Amino acid sequence: MVKTPWLHIVGIGEDGMDGLSPVTRAVVEAAEVIVGGDRHHTLSVNPDAERIAWPSPFDAMINSLESLNGRRAVVLVTGDPLWFSVGARIGRAIPADQLVYHPQLSAFQLAAARMGWSLADVETLTVHGRPVEQMIAFIQPDQRLIVLTTGADTPAQIAKFLTDRGFGKSQMTVLAAMGGEREERFDGTAADWSHTVPAFNTLCIDCVAAPDAALLPRVPGLADTLFQSDGTMTKQEVRAATVAKLMPMRGALLWDIGTGCGSVAIEWMRAARYARAVGIEPRADRRAMAAANALALGAPKLELIDGTVPYALEGLDAPDAIFIGGGLSRATFDAAWAALRPLGRLVANAVTLESEAELFALYREFGGDLVKLQVNRAEPVGRLTGWRPSMPVTQWSLVKR
Repeated sequence: MVKTPWLHIVGIGEDGMDGLSPVTRAVVEAAEVIVGGDRHHTLSVNPDAERIAWPSPFDAMINSLESLNGRRAVVLVTGDPLWFSVGARIGRAIPADQLVYHPQLSAFQLAAARMGWSLADVETLTVHGRPVEQMIAFIQPDQRLIVLTTGADTPAQIAKFLTDRGFGKSQMTVLAAMGGEREERFDGTAADWSHTVPAFNTLCIDCVAAPDAALLPRVPGLADTLFQSDGTMTKQEVRAATVAKLMPMRGALLWDIGTGCGSVAIEWMRAARYARAVGIEPRADRRAMAAANALALGAPKLELIDGTVPYALEGLDAPDAIFIGGGLSRATFDAAWAALRPLGRLVANAVTLESEAELFALYREFGGDLVKLQVNRAEPVGRLTGWRPSMPVTQWSLVKR
């Protein structure tokens, strides 16, 4: 028996009911109950429908919606319900055969049209209800960004991020109330940004780098000097090889055991969209450095845990990758390996003979790849130049089959 959908998720723009297709408009006009924010209720017309505001806390939304089953219910959202919107959250909780989505033009599409930009060549981001710092990872020379903001203060915050990193000449445009009678546009550069803008806005950025701009690529291997550190960290070249072996993927979770200043976890999160990381570090001073580094380098959602393995692993989501950068032991490996998901990647680095012996024993038992990495840097030797070797690093990596 095919169920009749009872819940309609309707995208609506600043033009309100006039912007809806005839079918979608009829759905809204026939609804018995309409759920949405204040501006959504203002934009929609149906005098007979019961009006419900978004629940507080917002996590209570699904329970509120499920209680409407059996009634003709509509949820109003802005633009496309499935593009950085609540539609995806609803779809994870309510069966697909009970839902109908009615998309409207998204803010990204409208903004790209206003700017004359090809949307396929633009990075589309949201910091709405999320840490604004996460957009830092996308600041690149000649990159165009369209950002859904958190409020009126967001453009000024992002202008400071750009200016501090040598992108002060970047062109910024704030668009508000797109598609409505009150549409507004504000233009300027990051270094000179001083506009007061409406709270509900979309930000467009054309990144322009100065000759001395900080280059922060999303591929692993950021300069060591970009991290606060007490000297105990996975150095640049070894870190690049380590993150490559960990294979960052969209939405994947890393456990960074012995996270130190957070360099590996941060590079993991920067390398793939929505990648997550949990850093396990018993020293408070290093957790503080890792938190500061995560904010500065665009990975503000790095989760840091005070503890040691295996006790700190209890209750954590199963990881897609694990890096053991400190505290290597057979007990640590056994706990980590047992938790790792199928096709998960594990990488362990060692610099001492004792840790190297542990890695060799594990390699003999489990296989994988065992390599020795050493970097030599050119440094002054009197008036001349010579090679100064760093400590060699033994690296063991394997995939769980």
